[in-house]
Amino acid sequence: MPELPEVETTRRGLAGRLLGSRIEAVVVRNPQLRWPVAEEIIRELPGQTVKQITRRGKYLLFHTTAGTVIVHLGMSGSLRIIPTTIPPEKHDHVDFILANGHCLRFRDPRRFGAMLWAGAAPLTHPRLASLGPEPLGNAFLGNQLSENEPSGEEFSGDWLFRISRHRRVAIKCLLLDGKIVAGLGNIYVNESLFLAGILPTRQADSLSRHRYDILAVAIQKTLREAIDNGGTTLRDFVQSDGKPGYFQQRLLVYGRTGEPCPRCAR
Repeated sequence: MPELPEVETTRRGLAGRLLGSRIEAVVVRNPQLRWPVAEEIIRELPGQTVKQITRRGKYLLFHTTAGTVIVHLGMSGSLRIIPTTIPPEKHDHVDFILANGHCLRFRDPRRFGAMLWAGAAPLTHPRLASLGPEPLGNAFLGNQLSENEPSGEEFSGDWLFRISRHRRVAIKCLLLDGKIVAGLGNIYVNESLFLAGILPTRQADSLSRHRYDILAVAIQKTLREAIDNGGTTLRDFVQSDGKPGYFQQRLLVYGRTGEPCPRCAR
């Protein structure tokens, strides 16, 4: 599943070409994704201009005057801007037809993705309202509209330490909980824990404040490097321009079962 770096990479790629574009029509070939494509998207979006593209956790937000489209890529979803003359393939489920002769095409072979609709305050949508703090801070959301900025706790070692008290679960499970930290999944949790020198099975409330400070820095370092390298392509993910992500070449532990440890070579 695309995680924070893959979604952020997609956001940046789309923002450079989609901002200011007028949406002429919405074509839905298969509305049955993880949840049915919201009817408001078909009804409200034509005639609207894309004002801003932001991100919250693993969700992309396309802002217009009429409202906001919330997109989750699911297990295998991708978004690409292509000429409308390119015929759709089997798994191309939704097109946003643009006035410039191109379209934003949503492809999702497994159909675990989602296209939801939100009004003027998208972060109050049920899928976003309960998300934990952004591990890279609000500056990485691509967000310039104050009413859309997440509020509450900021991500830090102190936040992780406080939220982990009396949590008798493995630290890996704690980090995978989107209500604790937004946007993390198996890849970047494993990589961050290794970088911090913490066993994934370690009980969350057994870690000291100092260890959580180290872990918070490791999470941020891992995510920044992944974004700089366009995310990780393990199976389905490609960037908005169709190119793969290259962070998989830097993975230390994820997907390396049976290989020597990169730290001790054992």
